[in-house]
Amino acid sequence: MTTSGQQPSIRVLIADDQRVVRDGLSMLVALIDGVEVVGTASDGSEALALAEAHHPDVVLMDLRMPGTDGIAATGQLRQRIPATRVLVLTTYADDATILPALRAGALGYLTKDASAEQIEAAIRAVHAGQTHLDPAVQEHLVAAVTSRAPDPPEGGIHQQLPAGLTTREAEVLALLASGLSNAEIAQRLFVSNATVKTHINRIFAKTGARDRAQAVRYAYQTGLASPATDN
Repeated sequence: MTTSGQQPSIRVLIADDQRVVRDGLSMLVALIDGVEVVGTASDGSEALALAEAHHPDVVLMDLRMPGTDGIAATGQLRQRIPATRVLVLTTYADDATILPALRAGALGYLTKDASAEQIEAAIRAVHAGQTHLDPAVQEHLVAAVTSRAPDPPEGGIHQQLPAGLTTREAEVLALLASGLSNAEIAQRLFVSNATVKTHINRIFAKTGARDRAQAVRYAYQTGLASPATDN
């Protein structure tokens, strides 16, 4: 639907196995100016079918659903309808859900305690092709990898680096994903702050990242960064 003189509405599909949540989200999202709810689904399979029928701009996706879960549905959506963006909205914010969802292709990740304003901002950001991570999710990712400073995997980082990244750029990206500042990366690699900034700008250009959050997401999605595990 397009209002006179306005841009086309952002078409949103909602997938959640709990009816009360689906109905509540549907009403909330429908109240957002310039956003239209095109359907609701109770599981991943239904979300895929409705997405193929309606080609929504954004799918608001729960993760833990019976049958085809949200992570599997996200991966299939990315293959079948690449123009449709996925915004995860789930109760869970742990490594077992965050990382697989990002690797499957989700552009956004919110927890269900998000406010209406946060949901609106995330829908608009994801529709624009931008990564949008709940601050708590970002903190969780950083905490997971900074429990110890990561070293690049011996030999592995040289093999089939994505996006044409150089070995040093991959190292900088892994350290950036661990939550280190430019100054801390410079100290660790024994280079200047200006050199680190140059590497980061090149990483953004090669990976298509607009900011550090998108670069972190790319690092996890491609396996250049992974959470630390306690021994």
